[in-house]
Amino acid sequence: MLLDGVFAAATTPFAYDERLYLRKLEHNIARYSRTLLAGMVILGSTGEAVALSDDESRTVLRIAAETAAPDKVLIAGVGRESVAATLELADYAATLEYDAVLVRNPAYYRPQLTPAAQLHFFRTIADRSPLPVLLYSIPRFTEFEIPLEVVGELSAHPNIWGIKDSSGSVERIRSLVQATRLAPRRTVTVTTIFEAVTARMLRPQPAETGTLVSVEQLSGGVAVATPPMTAPTLKTRTREVGFQVLTGSVGNLKESLDAGASGAVLAFAACAPQACQEIYSAWKEHDEELAVARQKRVAEAASVIGNRLGVAGIKYACDWNGYYGGQPRSPLLPLNAVTRSEIEQLLVTIRN
Repeated sequence: MLLDGVFAAATTPFAYDERLYLRKLEHNIARYSRTLLAGMVILGSTGEAVALSDDESRTVLRIAAETAAPDKVLIAGVGRESVAATLELADYAATLEYDAVLVRNPAYYRPQLTPAAQLHFFRTIADRSPLPVLLYSIPRFTEFEIPLEVVGELSAHPNIWGIKDSSGSVERIRSLVQATRLAPRRTVTVTTIFEAVTARMLRPQPAETGTLVSVEQLSGGVAVATPPMTAPTLKTRTREVGFQVLTGSVGNLKESLDAGASGAVLAFAACAPQACQEIYSAWKEHDEELAVARQKRVAEAASVIGNRLGVAGIKYACDWNGYYGGQPRSPLLPLNAVTRSEIEQLLVTIRN
């Protein structure tokens, strides 16, 4: 699976009583599908995955997959503290035709989570996962990161395709690229313009013509023949990719791309997808001056909203920019009026 470009770290909408607000999830995913984003990560940190039950997690994954446009890459956050629980959710994501799973490093038994234990955890999951595995290192929440030597070893696994690194360090991105430079090359299917081809794009579609059935036949209980399923007429080509490194920081996105990252999974893209995409597009077009300008434009807002205020900040920014944010789930607290006003001022020139 090709993991180039910008991916939105989607939020999970809740109603006033903290139940899932599925209609608003549909609204957000449908709107992301109309942007130039490469895809979406469902149930990552911004999606408050740790606050959801297993049943709720499955529901969110299902609704997102049913709503997303077929050409958007879908990555399911399935990380749990055990191998068994992680694999259960990975198996379910596969039935929904997700393209990859995002697996964070376990953190609860931190003193015993040695490099050897982490290697065993990720290798066992990758051995059994029906979908490609994307490692997820987020030291801000787990309080330690996946060591470089562990990532280097794991990059040789045939079912581990990359890593999302949320350290915020360009030097760490550069070191990850260097540590995984000898990873096996893979041949992936892409479109004629070298964009990702998803599993949902290759799904057989009903034929355009079918047999007309009269009202009399229907009322008489006559069986109706369904139109035959046909393979999509999608023109594709192939491309070779190595181990793919994604950054989680919009504040140094350009520098991370320069250091060898293939793209980014961004919380700020949940509320300002176009602004984030513009940085990547300018970099892709080798317009360094424009990429720097677009990055400077969002740097302060992304730092305050995403880093300082976290999920509650991103959700309110979603509300302000035409997506549904709503409140975070307890124990996270909603924002006060002063902080909401601060976000509004930061987003005056960053509307989507």
